[in-house]
Amino acid sequence: MVPRVRAPEFPKNYPWFNTDKPLSIKQLKGRVIVLDFWTYCCINCLHILPDLKYLEQKYQDNLIVIGVHSAKFANEKETENIRQAILRYDIEHPVIVDSDFRIWQEYAVRAWPTLMIIDPEGYVIGYVSGEGNRNAVDELIAKLIQEHQEKGTINFQEISLNLEKQCQQLITPLAFPGKVLATSAGLFIADSGHHRLVMSDFDGEILHVIGTGKSGLIDGAFNEAQFFAPQGMAFDVEQQILYVADTENHALRRVNLQSQVVETIAGTGEQSRNLRPHGGAALETALNSPWDLVKVGNTLFIAMAGTHQIWEMNLATGVIKTYAGMGAESCVDASLNESAFAQPSGISSNSEELFIADSEVSSIRGVGIVEPRLVRTVCGSGDLFGFGDIDGQGENVRLQHCLGVEYSQNYLWVADSYNHKIKLVSPSTGNCQTILGDGAMGLQDGVGKNTRFFEPSGLSILGSNLYIADTNNHVIRRVDLNKFEVTTLKFKGLCAPDVCVPVNF
Repeated sequence: MVPRVRAPEFPKNYPWFNTDKPLSIKQLKGRVIVLDFWTYCCINCLHILPDLKYLEQKYQDNLIVIGVHSAKFANEKETENIRQAILRYDIEHPVIVDSDFRIWQEYAVRAWPTLMIIDPEGYVIGYVSGEGNRNAVDELIAKLIQEHQEKGTINFQEISLNLEKQCQQLITPLAFPGKVLATSAGLFIADSGHHRLVMSDFDGEILHVIGTGKSGLIDGAFNEAQFFAPQGMAFDVEQQILYVADTENHALRRVNLQSQVVETIAGTGEQSRNLRPHGGAALETALNSPWDLVKVGNTLFIAMAGTHQIWEMNLATGVIKTYAGMGAESCVDASLNESAFAQPSGISSNSEELFIADSEVSSIRGVGIVEPRLVRTVCGSGDLFGFGDIDGQGENVRLQHCLGVEYSQNYLWVADSYNHKIKLVSPSTGNCQTILGDGAMGLQDGVGKNTRFFEPSGLSILGSNLYIADTNNHVIRRVDLNKFEVTTLKFKGLCAPDVCVPVNF
């Protein structure tokens, strides 16, 4: 806890979201204020959003949460990118853009996320950093409300908000698609913002819509099942089974195309707080934001973004456990047990090594699955703040929060998400070169670098075509690798869940 000091006022002329006018500490006097210092790349920041929503609803007459977006990456300073993140994560409280860290410094914040508690008289009375603090904050808010009700300093005046989601309704057929998977059976899309999966053929004909489009954790038939922001997928061609990283449910799901049933195969539905390497029976072991999957033999390897680790699940025995990573958020090349990752968000394999898009250190990592089982950095600085946009070799390469990686024919295709580019990396030499995208965010088809993307985050190759989940453009792009020609796919009859009822064909 910090001493009781007057809360610094918000700077004037800073951009705000979810409100039609700037707010001030003085104006909010009479309410408990929680300042949430966050940045939208940070998995820990995303984990506390449900806690904040719970507190907002519980104390809606006495509490206001204000997000203070203090960007880590250069891309996160762009106001339109922050707006998209607010829409993607359904944030319903006011957010002020703190691009130059002025508010961060005035409140002496040192880590993401940090919750700063301000009492109804405008004094800072405490703060907590990190995750798992909901109960402590809940108790503090309840105590403050009781104290100030007795003092007569609580103000029940309603605050009018102007939510971004009301101003910019997402009625696109896809919403923030996180990953895409091209297979001989068809194209699978993680329609993350719509909490569902879409399967089509390669001409855009819809084969299945899997999930109701409402967030939840429900097994059952395709039109009954529910997901919560699903991301990475892996496909078993022989069994016709799709495995899904159901990220915000902290679970793994199995989609049987033959019986058209969805089943949970790992996770309890609750977020794990255990960062140490561990494991157990899959359905009894809590997980933490599984983000991407790759199947090697009878093993599912999992990029477990929330614990900064790589996990494995034996599909025959149903046992799931940590494969690599201590749980520390860092970049350490070493043995499996002594290595460290930083929010791994993409995974691929050549059957001898796993390749990881290690997003928070903006690096591509290699993880051995045959002896010697070592972890290495293929390219990138390996530094939490070592990001940029520089092609080159090994540690001289600079990426910016890369989220996707795909191995094909001795090369790695990388979704350099915050640079809005697709790059090609040699896993043997660490050479990295930009192939697609001019670096400006946008939606532009064309050839090579004469194209534009908006935070692409998922990649998949089948034959001579590369498929890209172009997340903030809400589309899937296809690249003819013989010409490096980019086109945007159209899906016939697909629409947002709130616009029409999904139909399975």
